[in-house]
Amino acid sequence: MKHGLPVWLCCLFMGLLSLQPDEAQAQPTTNTLATTPEKPARTAGLTISGYVKDGANGEGLIGVSVYVKETGTGAVTNSYGFYAITLPPGGYSLVISYIGYAKQTRTVELTDKNVRLDLELKQEGKDLQEVVVSANREDDNVKNIEMSVNRIDVKTLQRIPALLGEVDVIRSIQLLPGVTTVGEGATGFNVRGGSIDQNLVLLDEAPVYNSSHLFGFFSVFNPDAVKDVKLIKGGIPSNYGGRIASILDVRLKEGNAKKPELNGGIGLIFSRLSYERPLFKGKGSFIVAARRSYADILAQPFLNSDLKGAKFYFYDLTAKGNYRINDKNTVFLSGYLGRDVFGSDFGFNWGNATVSARWNHIFSERLFLNTTAYYSNYDYSLNTDLKQKTPNDFFRTDSRIVDYSLKPDFSLALGKNLITFGGQVIVHDFQPGTATAASAGVVRSFGIENKHALETALYVGNEQQLTPQLQLQYGLRYSLFNYTGPGEAYTFQTDVPVGTRRQVLTTVAYKGGSTIQTYGNWEPRLAAKYELSGNSSLKVSYNRLAQYIHLVSNTTASTPLDIWTPSTNNIKPQIADQIAAGYFKNFGHTGREFEASVEVYYKWLQNQIDYIDGASLILNKYLEGDLLSGKGRAYGAEFFVKRNTGVVNGWISYTLAKTERQVAGINNGDWYPTRFDKRHTLTSVLLFDPPQAKRWNFSATFTLASGTPGTFPTNRFEYEGFVAPIIDGRNNYRIPAYHRLDLAATLQGRKRPGKRKEDNWVFSVYNVYARKNPFSVYFQPNADNPRVTEAIKYSVFATIIPSVTYNFKF
Repeated sequence: MKHGLPVWLCCLFMGLLSLQPDEAQAQPTTNTLATTPEKPARTAGLTISGYVKDGANGEGLIGVSVYVKETGTGAVTNSYGFYAITLPPGGYSLVISYIGYAKQTRTVELTDKNVRLDLELKQEGKDLQEVVVSANREDDNVKNIEMSVNRIDVKTLQRIPALLGEVDVIRSIQLLPGVTTVGEGATGFNVRGGSIDQNLVLLDEAPVYNSSHLFGFFSVFNPDAVKDVKLIKGGIPSNYGGRIASILDVRLKEGNAKKPELNGGIGLIFSRLSYERPLFKGKGSFIVAARRSYADILAQPFLNSDLKGAKFYFYDLTAKGNYRINDKNTVFLSGYLGRDVFGSDFGFNWGNATVSARWNHIFSERLFLNTTAYYSNYDYSLNTDLKQKTPNDFFRTDSRIVDYSLKPDFSLALGKNLITFGGQVIVHDFQPGTATAASAGVVRSFGIENKHALETALYVGNEQQLTPQLQLQYGLRYSLFNYTGPGEAYTFQTDVPVGTRRQVLTTVAYKGGSTIQTYGNWEPRLAAKYELSGNSSLKVSYNRLAQYIHLVSNTTASTPLDIWTPSTNNIKPQIADQIAAGYFKNFGHTGREFEASVEVYYKWLQNQIDYIDGASLILNKYLEGDLLSGKGRAYGAEFFVKRNTGVVNGWISYTLAKTERQVAGINNGDWYPTRFDKRHTLTSVLLFDPPQAKRWNFSATFTLASGTPGTFPTNRFEYEGFVAPIIDGRNNYRIPAYHRLDLAATLQGRKRPGKRKEDNWVFSVYNVYARKNPFSVYFQPNADNPRVTEAIKYSVFATIIPSVTYNFKF
């Protein structure tokens, strides 16, 4: 049977487009569809719509609550700050609220035509400042159908204590339930038992394949350019696909549409500078933000002769612009370019580049289109002669993955239904590795042939309000993956002991454009919410996801030199099925002073990649013969409590989790914990705004987590003075527990009448009590007595790290 889109799915799309709302049952509905005021075909349902923006800079606000008092319904602004509410004719009072901004109430009279109501919100003062870690709408954690979702506001990011005083998106999301890392300095993050390559990290909808600078100490996201950060761990809508653990959706600022603005910061490791301003008489705006580290420059006077001229720095450039052509068409263009360089005579460099172009088009008050085209490139280079001292003798190797994509995404409002549908085409180009070597002036080039793939998908989803208490979100995605030529496909031995290298039996060459292997998968999605009362609800979700590209790495944590490879005739796509259930409640004096949630989940994983002992990953043409495939499971419970208001606020989360794999040829075929399995993780964030010291605010974070598993020798073999370790089982021990306290204090500059300048000083202390948290434990013979084996604990940060940063804004 050939894989393809069946007739019935095409009919489903056509059927959705032909749906009409039932006039007899037309009732107030809730949706977030972008619309414009047009004369309606009938008055059974009229629309109030518009943009909600920040009054200071004109940025569209995501997740603002527009609540209708008379009906108890409302809407939430979408990713572009637009909202739409369908109501019968009559008079209504709208309450517009967004945490950190002053609430507004507007009266609207609906008679015989739609109403356009654009709004601007003003930020509240320090006394009313609140934390934003989940959705921004009041009671959104209870009333929204989304579950397993966290949103972090940039203002909150700037309050959290950070390493060397630098705000960091990736480190901040690790304070949320269900998110962990294998240790300090590790690249990426792990979500609900998933490996780092199972997270889809999007920057304005373009994928970022390595989200870290300096081997994981900082992320590639410049906080001066970031507008919104959303992490989806479960209940993933059908318009997302391609990864099986989570979606990290990072949206960039659009630029100040009202006045020029200059922001910057000077820290111990790097400095930042951003500039934004309006364009075309307010019809557009742009932002440009740059960072550059200078640890290499500061360290030069202290380096010995062998390290003179050593390079270890990173830089990145982020930019975005937009232009509103008319009321129905807006275009956006954004891009990112970043690079890390590390080494002396021998070194390597790596970096990401992305470009996203988006077009928003409004067909009618009910139908909205967002079309995205993007380019994404991740590459690295390894060089044994970084200083070019010996041009006749060197070795260089390069690897990269490049994506091109087009994604039309439609939203259609029909009565009580908000329907989303669309598709995506991604062209993958893999360069596993090319090498150039020179010896005595003789240059030779070799490497692995490029690999090519085409990934396509169609999806449809619906958000439906069945009763005032019951809301459903369901959808279906069909993904199709073609591994194509030009290239070679290998057939390996099957009659070899499990866990040993397989040799090639046959090799078949394919021409360009021909199909080597095809995979297709149905990916159903379902979520439901039932409101128990005005301040509590129950939610459940199920989703299946397929992932067709894989990160090849057998190290403790991912490194910039890891290789991405597609699913082939020997590597099957990864599949994950996840179910989750949760209870959400708000309580306290104001009704939502506190919000709390408890979620449980279970995840089944198929076709998980592992490696034989001694697997060769770099420049290995027959890498697939060193790979093993197995299954996995992950399950746990997440507890979260947050205080939203008051002088002292913040949150605490606790995660109880377990993640395991079972692979033939490893651990005697028994289940074993993954390297990133953490049984207990406790995190807390405390924010303090003392009323007596109006220019100061303080913050603290604390993390306590179980140690990650490691493979330790259990016995030893001795023969004539030679000692060899004997290992019984994969990941058979755990390194000691991890805990750390961080503190920060921010001093706001004095505001002078008539002066636009704003500034502050941030003083932070990382690892306050100098805990020597182990990253790993390894074993080696004792230097004085080789017959004695000793364990060595390796810590990345084994001392207290103070820092100071100066930030300014004009």
